[in-house]
Amino acid sequence: MKKQLIVAYLLFLNFGCGLYAQTYYVDAQQGDDLNEGSSDAPFQTLEHAVSRANTQTGNDPIVIKMKPGIYLLKDKVNVNPVKVEGKDIRFIIEAEIMPDDEDWSPAAMPVIQSISANNSTTQFPHATGILVASSHVTIRGLKFLGNANPQVKYYYPISKEDPELSDMVVSQCYFIGDKESSKIQGGIWAHGRDNVVSHCIFYECRNGVLFFNNVDGFVIEHSIIYGAYESAFWFGPKDYEFTFKNNIIAHNANFLVGPEQLKYSSVFSNSIIANNSGFVAYWSAEGVKPFSKPAIVLKDTRTAGRVQLLTNEGVEHEQRHLHLAAGSIGENLKAGIFTKD
Repeated sequence: MKKQLIVAYLLFLNFGCGLYAQTYYVDAQQGDDLNEGSSDAPFQTLEHAVSRANTQTGNDPIVIKMKPGIYLLKDKVNVNPVKVEGKDIRFIIEAEIMPDDEDWSPAAMPVIQSISANNSTTQFPHATGILVASSHVTIRGLKFLGNANPQVKYYYPISKEDPELSDMVVSQCYFIGDKESSKIQGGIWAHGRDNVVSHCIFYECRNGVLFFNNVDGFVIEHSIIYGAYESAFWFGPKDYEFTFKNNIIAHNANFLVGPEQLKYSSVFSNSIIANNSGFVAYWSAEGVKPFSKPAIVLKDTRTAGRVQLLTNEGVEHEQRHLHLAAGSIGENLKAGIFTKD
């Protein structure tokens, strides 16, 4: 199942982009929600674009292309199409200019900033940015900031609440939190099978990725989680099969938080897990507590060495903003938002 999922993802990257017939464009700066949604007459808001795209019933992928700009979400965006065919005929939200394109720059990346109040009561009151309420959804090439509403305690830029839904791909995205003004409780909070997180960067979120119920077959690869002040990952209560490889997990409060009887037979491989304050912990009524002997397996993974990212020191972001700085270990892992390094 893991190999099939990865192959489907690679086929999507290489060939899926040529199938776009049900395509809408959105431009926060020049668009208008009264427009038709074409490249020349784009919508203005992501909310309206998704609402229109949800109604499509054709046999091609449903695609929303986001032009550069800042998109303010006043409520959650509910991805709930009436028709999605499968892994190859997906619902896709993506940047018009992708990180691997020749004319890409950090300024070309669409930025999503939430200002909503709590908009979900699933498990507990919280706010979410994009709610994935369908199987076969891809989100790629976007930069997610936190929620600036001071009344919101818990904010998740991307969430998938239904454990019966499967096949969500999040790739080439930034998740950048600021706990003093625009917090991210968790970059991605999802249930359900076959979730893929690939070539993403999570920077100073409270938690990076939270996968809980029925999450068998998930993939986390070529990603960087740095500065999480609770944990890089929270994993669910069972011994799920997963793929974890080519990741850089550094300078976090913990590498992993799992159940008290934590035991994973799948292997954490070919990664850097270094300079974290804690290693593996479990949740309890009294909060997160460390394991003395966690039952996980590391393979071809370094647990010590210098890990440093390129942060903003000038008037504009460098092309490789928040990627590994020169001399940092892990450059061979090709972690980060670029897939053609």
